[in-house]
Amino acid sequence: MRFDTKIAVIVRTDLADWQKLNVTAFLSSGLAHSTDEIVGKPYEDASGNVYLPMFREPVLVYAADTPALTRTHARALSRDLPMSVYTEELFGTDNEDDNRATVRAVDADALNLVGLAVYGPRGQVDKVTKGLRLHG
Repeated sequence: MRFDTKIAVIVRTDLADWQKLNVTAFLSSGLAHSTDEIVGKPYEDASGNVYLPMFREPVLVYAADTPALTRTHARALSRDLPMSVYTEELFGTDNEDDNRATVRAVDADALNLVGLAVYGPRGQVDKVTKGLRLHG
């Protein structure tokens, strides 16, 4: 099935594996609240156990070096796409208030990004991620 929208997570290539996975999870959680259409319905097994809903469409994870990540961020901002960001400084914080204050203290063009996630119309997200390769 081809969706009209697209979810893309872009992670910096020089991170440790645990950091890549952690960043991907955090960024994805941010997108989950961007619109009601992004998440599907709850799951239920044959025993009647109910499980939380997930994204209704695939999440494409891309790899990028620092310049490509910065360029992708600027492209997403210029298109006003819903976006979550993760900066390197967030590895050193341990609570939500410090996380937000850390990002708030830096201008957009100076963020030390290790990852970002975008959601929006397929064509717009394709333009934002142009030139990136899928992770893995």
